[in-house]
Amino acid sequence: MRYFLRAAEHETLAGAARALGVEHSTIGRRLTALESALGAPLVMRNPDGLKLTPLGERVLPLAADVERGILAIQDVAAHGQLRVRLAVPSGMTSFFTSALARLRAEHPHLSLEIVSGARPADLKRGEADAAFRVGPVTDPDLIVRKLGEAGWALYASEHYLARKPAPTDLDDLAGHDVIAAEATLSAMPAARWLEERSAGATIVLRSREMTDMAAAGRIGLGLAVLPCGLGDPDPALRRLSDVISVRDLSLVYRRETRLSPSLRAVVDFVVDVVAEHGDLFAGRRPRPRE
Repeated sequence: MRYFLRAAEHETLAGAARALGVEHSTIGRRLTALESALGAPLVMRNPDGLKLTPLGERVLPLAADVERGILAIQDVAAHGQLRVRLAVPSGMTSFFTSALARLRAEHPHLSLEIVSGARPADLKRGEADAAFRVGPVTDPDLIVRKLGEAGWALYASEHYLARKPAPTDLDDLAGHDVIAAEATLSAMPAARWLEERSAGATIVLRSREMTDMAAAGRIGLGLAVLPCGLGDPDPALRRLSDVISVRDLSLVYRRETRLSPSLRAVVDFVVDVVAEHGDLFAGRRPRPRE
């Protein structure tokens, strides 16, 4: 169709060839192939150039519509590649937003949309283009790039510790107020660790959002097991334990998007950010306290 349109526009094989950057014989072969597929001639080849047949006259505006549609699709695809949606667990968004200026400087036309939440984004349904995941990834249709480890520890605020001293035996939290995970997160090793030690404790809140648990711990509502990357930098929280649980940190994305230049830029960005904060995520570098 493209060769037919240029031939009709320039009215000669040579003119169409110059417009498309090919030999004039290529134009002739492509026109013949199109006419054979349709079963009727579209142009008459005269010594002084090309003239459309009655069928060619009718096909021309339809072919032009096809070309406009293809160009529109290409334009949408090109602009779509400049936007990447990255899913991030609750509480970890700030690590990426604080470094966005660097990404913008290197890729000024790239728009990064960060989607946060406790529920993993469904990449197959288009909820995100890539996801920063904590824990195992078992979907064989996703490319998984391991970035490091995340540690969990027990935290409390000074407000809470003024009311109830820190537990002397971390295996028995009896008598304490505890901020626990919702049932949907009960399979997490950190959630199990807390449940197993809270038989004599009072569960004052359950949540599936780490940011909500951290906020409740910050105001002194109770003890909370939190990711070290969330708890250690918080000046209102004190870590009461060593790392009690470790999970993998990974970046995942669909196989069919792996060659997108914009996605590749975001992958490199996430890898760099996580590497910079690797010790903090793993709980190896707690925030210094005065």
